[in-house]
Amino acid sequence: MEIQRAGSQPSVRGPEDWFTGTVRIDPLFTAPPPARAVGASVTFEPGARTAWHTHPLGQTLIVTAGCGRAQRWGGPVEEIRPGDVIWFAPGEKHWHGAASTTAMTHLAVQEKLDGKTVDWLEKVSDEQ
Repeated sequence: MEIQRAGSQPSVRGPEDWFTGTVRIDPLFTAPPPARAVGASVTFEPGARTAWHTHPLGQTLIVTAGCGRAQRWGGPVEEIRPGDVIWFAPGEKHWHGAASTTAMTHLAVQEKLDGKTVDWLEKVSDEQ
């Protein structure tokens, strides 16, 4: 058994290349091999969002606070709220973030494939 104590890993600011607005990432875990799971708590300030991106083995989001938005390529923008669980299939192009006036926090869980969990793409425009 291994316990990751709360606060044992420092928060980091979401890189500007991957996010629009203010985003804080709190790492939660990286499972040791042969497991491939990685998890983080991500907080988006109002209006903040990810760039378009994909995950080689998919991604699960669990909204824990606030109100957010998520969209898959070609689909409608969906409102997401605490308790919602969102699954993005492997390779599905998508983005997610906070509503324009409300912050949002979610847990993000994905698996590594050849050491990689995400492929970052172009930023989401305000029009999108």
